[in-house]
Amino acid sequence: MSTPAKTKHNYWLFKSEPSVFSIDDLEKGKGKTTRWDGVRNFQARNFLRDSIKNGDQILFYHSNADPPAIVGIAEVVKEGYPDDTAFDTKDVHFDAKSKKDSPTWFLVDIKHVETFPRVLGLDELRKIPALKNMVLLQKGSRLSIQPVSESEWKAIEKLARE
Repeated sequence: MSTPAKTKHNYWLFKSEPSVFSIDDLEKGKGKTTRWDGVRNFQARNFLRDSIKNGDQILFYHSNADPPAIVGIAEVVKEGYPDDTAFDTKDVHFDAKSKKDSPTWFLVDIKHVETFPRVLGLDELRKIPALKNMVLLQKGSRLSIQPVSESEWKAIEKLARE
């Protein structure tokens, strides 16, 4: 009997302002899970809709924080589906152009995996040679959802556990 092939997963970085939604909020949520809704950038939407899959690993990043930092890990537990906040006229993420029969915006569900014992601040990350090409560290990089390479992931995991 052969063993099933191991499914390869991808790595991502999701940004959130901790005053809006923090890793602590994720950890305290029902089942330590949340819907990652409200993304209103087409490139990030394409990742959510087309590329991010169940089992993919996420670096949770606190933006607009002191310091801005990677603070932990989450995992995708439900692949992209229409973001219904776009259809709710009372929601801050309402988009009149997005229609239920042809949605513009998508979301995924994520689950808390780990909060790092210490934050990995942006200034510290910039000093790590293995991260020199990381999307997060590129000038002008503002995308709220970004791909992370396997080697960058491993370097960050190692740094988080030092």
